[in-house]
Amino acid sequence: MFRVYVTRKIPQEGLSLLQSHADVTVWQGELPPPRDVIVDNIRDIDGLLCLLTDKIDQEVLDVARKLKVIGNYAVGFDNIDIAEATKRGIAVTNTPGVLTETTADLAFGLLMAAARNIVQGDRYVREGLWQTWEPMLLLGRDIHESTLGIIGMGRIGQAMAKRASGFGMRILYYDSAPIEEVDKKYGAQNVSLEQLLQESDFVTIHVPYTLATDKLISTRELNMMKKEAILINTARGPVVDEPALVDALQKGVIAGAGLDVFHTEPISKDHPLCHVANVVVAPHIGSASFRTRAKMATIAASGVIEVLQGRKPYNIVNPEVLRNY
Repeated sequence: MFRVYVTRKIPQEGLSLLQSHADVTVWQGELPPPRDVIVDNIRDIDGLLCLLTDKIDQEVLDVARKLKVIGNYAVGFDNIDIAEATKRGIAVTNTPGVLTETTADLAFGLLMAAARNIVQGDRYVREGLWQTWEPMLLLGRDIHESTLGIIGMGRIGQAMAKRASGFGMRILYYDSAPIEEVDKKYGAQNVSLEQLLQESDFVTIHVPYTLATDKLISTRELNMMKKEAILINTARGPVVDEPALVDALQKGVIAGAGLDVFHTEPISKDHPLCHVANVVVAPHIGSASFRTRAKMATIAASGVIEVLQGRKPYNIVNPEVLRNY
């Protein structure tokens, strides 16, 4: 029987599927397994199902003697050295598509919370500060009929456009080329990054993290944005230059931000972003719904099983490894 190591407890739907085809060991801790635990457990396994919090690099892969497949319980896979895995003939799979709508829900929720001071309002009531209805209390930004700038018009970007259209928003997007279907369906317009930043009331980021997108939004870009603008990031933390964002928020260069991802996760209560009033922060919960996380578990488990059984899964990241399947 194949041996599979799972680096964290995942929804039972995926775990049961794995257990029906393999001898499965699961790390039981609430926090990610220490690096030396992953190294110890990867030596003689056939399959690894890991999370984005697990760094699977050359040093870890050097220890793997029999590893055939790495299933990443995420859409992004910047935690895995894909080139090294491919060089060693190890297939890598992810969980594409399934979390699109759920992540867009969260991104639009952050947008609304940041625009309308919902978190501040909740705190205001809980702290007993609310004494009367006030004409100037916690004034926020209108979302309807404003301009949304979408950086990256992939699946999640398009899901954001769908939501924005319901609010009557003007939609700008920055991508490598116009997407005719999106333009027609939502009245969206493909523009330069500079134009998007200059004209948008809300800017939401939906690009993968790569060398090309590292610190895509930094001091220069923040200074292009409207003073009343709000930045939303549910993609990857390093796409935004965090110190530059803190500085821009403190100086009023932009009005606010809604963030689900950070340079290093988790952040502590002492992190500068936790002490900026005009920021809504969330603990990387973009895909955190019961239904979506269960689907992710099933897809991740299925990809591992299919590779181990000699089939090519639809969600393979490096298909060249399985060219003969």
